[in-house]
Amino acid sequence: QVKLVESGGGLVQPGGSLRLSCTASGGAFSRYAVGWFRQAPGKEREFVAAIGWSSGHEYYADFVKGRFTLSTDATENTVNLQMNNLKSEDTAVYYCGVTIAAWSKHRYDYNHWGPGTQVSVSS
Repeated sequence: QVKLVESGGGLVQPGGSLRLSCTASGGAFSRYAVGWFRQAPGKEREFVAAIGWSSGHEYYADFVKGRFTLSTDATENTVNLQMNNLKSEDTAVYYCGVTIAAWSKHRYDYNHWGPGTQVSVSS
C-alpha cells in the first residue's frame, strides 16, 4: 500500500513562497495521478492541483493558476508544489493524495492520503 508524507509547510508573509513535497513509500507513483488538496478549519477539503505521474499532464484550480507549479522527481518518488505569491486565503493544511483515475479534482476519488502539512500565510 502506498504511504504518502507531505513536507515543506510553514509560516510565511503574504507574497512569500513555499515549496511543498509529497513523497511516496510502499509503491511508486508511476501508475497514479497525484493531487494536492487543502483544508482550512471548518471548510471542505478543496482541490488545488494534480499531475499524472507518467503522462505529466497538469491541472490547477483557478485560484492558484499562475502562482503554483507542480513538478516531479522520479528518483525521489516525489511530487513538488511550488507556491508563489501566497495569500492569506491560502492558509490551510495541504494534503497530497493518489488516485487510480487519470486525474481528478474530487477528493472522494483519492484512495490514499498523507497526513498533511500546515501552510500559514500571515503578516
